[in-house]
Amino acid sequence: MGMDNENKAPQDENQIIAERRAKLKALRENGIAFPNLFVRDSVAGDLHQKYTSADRESLEQTPVPVRVAGRMMLKRVMGKASFATIQDVSGSLQLYITDNHSGKEQHAAFKHYDVGDILGAEGELFITKTNELTVRVKKLLLLTKSLRPLPDKFHGLADQEQRYRQRYLDLIANESTRRTFILRSRIIQAMRDFFLEKRFLEVETPMMHPIPGGATARPFVTHHNALDMKLYLRIAPELYLKRLVVGGFEKVFEINRNFRNEGISTRHNPEFTMVEFYVAYRNYLYLMKFIESLFREIAQSVLGTMKVQYQGHEIDFEKPFRRLTIAEAIKQYHPGVTDELLNNRNALIAKLNELKIAFRPKDGIGALQLTLFENTIETQLVDPTYIYNYPAEVSPLARRSDSDPNFTDRFELYIAGREIANGFSELNDPEDQAARFQEQANQKDAGDLEAMHYDADYIRALEYGLPPTAGAGIGIDRLVMTLTDSPSIRDVILFPLLRPETQPGT
Repeated sequence: MGMDNENKAPQDENQIIAERRAKLKALRENGIAFPNLFVRDSVAGDLHQKYTSADRESLEQTPVPVRVAGRMMLKRVMGKASFATIQDVSGSLQLYITDNHSGKEQHAAFKHYDVGDILGAEGELFITKTNELTVRVKKLLLLTKSLRPLPDKFHGLADQEQRYRQRYLDLIANESTRRTFILRSRIIQAMRDFFLEKRFLEVETPMMHPIPGGATARPFVTHHNALDMKLYLRIAPELYLKRLVVGGFEKVFEINRNFRNEGISTRHNPEFTMVEFYVAYRNYLYLMKFIESLFREIAQSVLGTMKVQYQGHEIDFEKPFRRLTIAEAIKQYHPGVTDELLNNRNALIAKLNELKIAFRPKDGIGALQLTLFENTIETQLVDPTYIYNYPAEVSPLARRSDSDPNFTDRFELYIAGREIANGFSELNDPEDQAARFQEQANQKDAGDLEAMHYDADYIRALEYGLPPTAGAGIGIDRLVMTLTDSPSIRDVILFPLLRPETQPGT
């Protein structure tokens, strides 16, 4: 970060904190240390947009009074005149503090302020000889004393874990981080606008479930004391959203937080954000077109382009998304694999063993094909690609395909080597769903911690009649990664889960 222009030997951080605490103590003794009556009327970004190109002489002749505030990022003391740069949410602005305009007392006080302090300034705009928009300060107020020094280098934090752990520092230090999270907010807003424009109803469903469902994942478990019952943090909102479709809400969506008790990686955080949506009287083919349109709209409205740079690759959302079945993808990326091999369980197992890929011994042909795909092809799908025709045995909530009941009308969308979306024609046959729930329950009894529970109330809801419905979930965190060129999911979650510090606050 910026430093005073005086040449100082590096100080011990504890010594700096002690000196700043002493300054705070003096402030307390002289009055209110943390004043709260200053009212800002302008932000840096708006002022630059309006006045940076203004004529210097016209600003002098017709003064523009402003009240600004922000964190001091740079301080230059030069005898009877000093400069400071403050940063607010919209950008940075220079302050000019002098004995003549600000008064000797205020200027003297300013010389004891530290980089990191939050200041309020009242004055008039002018343009310096170096053409920088600046506030000629008449009144200066220390609003918040910063007790800890900001990182020395203006380039920001170098330690990646510290950036995640102390996101507040990362946001202060790095404009690129601020931009990422501003874009994240705009992406979600654009997504919400798209759904609302298409007359979807935004809803909220429970985050604590008596029975976890809607996905195959290991849940977090908690306990409700008053009811003396076990509850599970939501792994997906799917079964509740489909209950709403049964109830007559034919187009619903929820931007939701999900919680899965799984490992942490560049693609996984135990709590993450998705949008799930359901539309009656549509099928999975409609969803594919819908999601393509959604992504194009988001990219164009938020980024102003449909061509996105991600980790050295150009991803073009304007081009039609590729579509491959699991079998077609395997044959394309494993040229030696034939249809005969793909439909022979023993040959598939031999191929997996050859590639040293672990699999579950009881898996059928479809699940073995999926294991081969996920372990060898998934990361190679950089351009937007729909993979469809998923096995029924790994798709317990999806409708079976009319052409082959061993497979389902389901797809997953891959971009930049990651699954971004999962959708399918919903299973609305209550007897088939009950049988698949039972199959999942049997797997759970056999030790599969990610298998689903049997949800009797959901079966009861289906027995009242779920219209033909299509539904999908989109991983918002992973989409934001793609649109902001962020290599890790932790880069797009403000406060990702980390191991506890051994000595927090030191």
